[in-house]
Amino acid sequence: MSPRAGLTPDAVVELALEIIDASGPEALTLAKVAERANVAAPSLYKHVKNLADLRRLIDLRVVREMSEALQKAATGRESADAVRAVADAYRDYLRRHPHRTHALATAPDETDTELSKATHAVAEVVFAVLRPYGFGHAQVVHATRCLRAAVHGFAGLEASGGFGRPEDVDQSFEVLKTIVVQGLTTYSEQEQK
Repeated sequence: MSPRAGLTPDAVVELALEIIDASGPEALTLAKVAERANVAAPSLYKHVKNLADLRRLIDLRVVREMSEALQKAATGRESADAVRAVADAYRDYLRRHPHRTHALATAPDETDTELSKATHAVAEVVFAVLRPYGFGHAQVVHATRCLRAAVHGFAGLEASGGFGRPEDVDQSFEVLKTIVVQGLTTYSEQEQK
């Protein structure tokens, strides 16, 4: 076997994501990554501790990519326009990478400061988008959870083929965004009474 030049932890993550994107997270093994890298499996231990460490690095990459996508979508927008843009960016990411939903669904172990910081960065983007609604801290957390649940749930169902009816899925997503925006407005008005 001739080792792949330039193998790094980032390169190992990239190869692992290729496997996940093609076949799903359950298909990921160190042996498959080593095969793609054209190295013996033990050579990967120079770059990752084990499969659990590799999965953590994958989660970190996915969360950071999502954070960047949401930040880019929100920049220059506010209120309903920003909410809709963030929802679109989240869905678009999972449409391009449907097998990455799990990396975005689980809260990290708080002792993993690097992954926790990356996850909090995603939340901070959404908090910033929701601040114009006038929410206090607790309310912005509740609203963020609801927005995330709605969009992640929709994108996850879409990725898994969960929408079997013939009606246009894009139109359904537009309806979801309208319901979310109206719900945020109503929730804001109720909280300010």
